[in-house]
Amino acid sequence: MTEYVLRFIAGGVIVSIFAILGDMLRPKSFGGLLGAAPSVALATLGMAVVQHGPQYAAAESWTMIYGAVALACYSLAVCHLLVRFRLAALPATMIAFVVWLAVAFGLLVSLGGAA
Repeated sequence: MTEYVLRFIAGGVIVSIFAILGDMLRPKSFGGLLGAAPSVALATLGMAVVQHGPQYAAAESWTMIYGAVALACYSLAVCHLLVRFRLAALPATMIAFVVWLAVAFGLLVSLGGAA
């Protein structure tokens, strides 16, 4: 139970810091980028360091980076499918999901990842 309380507190503090930072940026749409994902990732990595040590947290951080690269590829694929090929949103996202899986697991297998 203590772990969940610590995650809640750490996540809340980090989310608040990122929300303040996002509120200071222009345009306001940048605030949404800083709201959830980075703060949750930092809270998770902080807990991983405390519970499992820095080696484990380093491996976890690499898997987060691989997921971010895969998300960027997914986003590009969706944009191309929607704009260039004029697909509807559902088929475009389903096809691009295969791209995300291929990139994420390709990076994980080729470059290594979580211990």
